Amino acid sequence: MRQVLALAVSLALADAVAAAPPMSASAQPIIIGHRGAAGERPEHTLESYRTAIAGGADFIEPDLVPTRDGVLVARHENEIGGTTDVAAHPEFTGRKATKTIDGEAVTGWFTEDFTLAELKTLRARERLPQLRAANTAWDGRFDVPTFAEILALAKSESARTGRTIGVYPETKHPSYFASIGLPLERRLVDQLAAAGYRARGDAAFIQSFEVANLKALRTMTQLRLIQLVAADGHPADDAGVSYVAMTTPAGLRAIAAYADGIGPDKAMIVPRDAAGRSLAATSLVADAHAAGLAVHPWTFRAENAFLPAELRRGATPAAHGDVVAEMTGFFRLGVDGLFSDFPDLAAQARTAAGAAR
Repeated sequence: MRQVLALAVSLALADAVAAAPPMSASAQPIIIGHRGAAGERPEHTLESYRTAIAGGADFIEPDLVPTRDGVLVARHENEIGGTTDVAAHPEFTGRKATKTIDGEAVTGWFTEDFTLAELKTLRARERLPQLRAANTAWDGRFDVPTFAEILALAKSESARTGRTIGVYPETKHPSYFASIGLPLERRLVDQLAAAGYRARGDAAFIQSFEVANLKALRTMTQLRLIQLVAADGHPADDAGVSYVAMTTPAGLRAIAAYADGIGPDKAMIVPRDAAGRSLAATSLVADAHAAGLAVHPWTFRAENAFLPAELRRGATPAAHGDVVAEMTGFFRLGVDGLFSDFPDLAAQARTAAGAAR
C-alpha cells in the first residue's frame, strides 16, 4: 500500500515528472550510499557502509581527506570536531586551531594535524544528532576508516553477496591540501589502481566540486569522473565561473571535455518555491544527456527538514516524510543514479519507478 501511495505522490511531484517517460528497463540507474547509510548509522564508518550495502547500494561513497602522514581517510570534512570524540581527548587539546579552508575560517581539529595512529584512537559520532537521535546510540563504537579499509570492504562484500559493490570517492578540498603539501590525486589514483580499479568500466567514480583536480585526474586515470555542482556559489579553485553557468548547455559541453557526468544539487533539477513546494523540473537532465554526461543528483534524505513541503509528514523536522516518492519522481525524470542517506528506500523508489531490471 505504501508503494502505491508513494508512486501516486511522486506523479504529482512537479507536473513535468508526471509527464516524463518511464525509464528503460535496460538503463538501470545506480544507488549511491551517501557516506554509507548516513541516515541509519554514523556517517563514514565501516558499519555505515555495510548497512548501505545491505540496503541495496550499488556504490558506497567516502569523502576523502589525508592524515599528517598522508593516509587517505573518510570524513565529511577535514575538521573532525563534530564527527568524532576528539574534544574529549585531553592529549589533543593543543591541536585545536583556526584555519582558512576554501576562503572560510574554520575552527576545530583537522585530520592533517594527526597521524593515522593518533586518528585511530578517536571514535565516530553522529553528525546530526538533533535530526538523527537514534544514531547517537552508535556513538563511540566505530573508528575512522581508511580508504584502504573501505576498498577491502567493497571487495569482500562483492564476493559475499555476488553483487558488484562499487566505490565513489570524493576528493575534499583538493586545492587546499595541495597547498599544504598533501595533494590527493596521485594517492587516490594509485590506491584505486592497486585495488584493481583502472579502466573506465570498472566499478568506481571519482567526484569533486573543484575543476582543476578533475582535469589533472583525467590525465592520470581512465576511471569515470564526476563534476559536482551546487545550486549557488562557484568552485573553490575558480571564482570566475559559477556552478549555475557550468550547467548551461555550453557549460555542460565544457565539462564533457574532462568529465563523464555531473553530480548536481537536486534543487537544480526540481527547484522549490518560497513555501518549499516542488516546482516543474528544469531541463538539466536532458541538457546533460545531450552533452553526453551522466546525472547523479544529491542528496536524498528521509527527514522532513530535507523534503519538499508536499512530501513532509507532520511538523517535526526530524520526522520522516515520503522520500520514496521524491526519489521515485527523480528516477522517472531519467537521472542515471542518485545519492541517498537511505539506500534501502532508494531501492524501493527505483522499483516503484519501474527502473529496476
